[in-house]
Amino acid sequence: MKITSDELNLLNHKLENASVESILKEIIGIFGYNIAFASSLGYEDQIITHYIARHFPEIRIFTLDTGRLFPETYDLIDRTKSRYKINVEIFFPDRLETEKMVNDLGVNLFYESIENRKLCCSIRKTQSLKRAINGLDAWITGLRRDQSVTRTDLKIIEFDQINGLYKINPLLNWTEENVTNFVQENNIPYNILHDQGFPSIGCQPCTRAITDGEDVRAGRWWWEMPDQKECGLHK
Repeated sequence: MKITSDELNLLNHKLENASVESILKEIIGIFGYNIAFASSLGYEDQIITHYIARHFPEIRIFTLDTGRLFPETYDLIDRTKSRYKINVEIFFPDRLETEKMVNDLGVNLFYESIENRKLCCSIRKTQSLKRAINGLDAWITGLRRDQSVTRTDLKIIEFDQINGLYKINPLLNWTEENVTNFVQENNIPYNILHDQGFPSIGCQPCTRAITDGEDVRAGRWWWEMPDQKECGLHK
């Protein structure tokens, strides 16, 4: 289904201050259940999982296992499935491409150059995402505007030119305080690394804890400039 630019503008204006539940209802009204939620298992994603499990269990939930995740992240997958009695689909990178990359460029190739890092992200994440969302009308994310300089221009509903479908960002206007308060108030399972200075959690070798005053995504690919800190899923 294609939405005109005028319709998209009106829809974003209508949903700018809407609740997560209202946004998801609107999206289901447009696309039915030919949608899915891509969870990276961070604070924000756990909130969306909470809403889906409580109100829209027909929405598929999936995550990408890059093979380099923290043990705490794997533990959270099990705790989330147990708490909400839901299935979380897991997509893995292509074995042959991963083996070739590591054998050609090394197991920690991403430290050597931005090109290598983007190649690793492409093979371990973006190609898996393309398989996961193939044939869908829209996919849902936990992106927020104030997470980084690369996300300030996002809309609640926008057309994802890279993947050829719509992207839905229900938490776009939430602040960090909104997120942490909601998780605590609703006893939502979360990654215990958040309590150890990790506000944004990705692959283990590419994520570090941050110090007071640092940007929330400063611990992701910390050796790169802020305007380059996207893996290809959203930029």
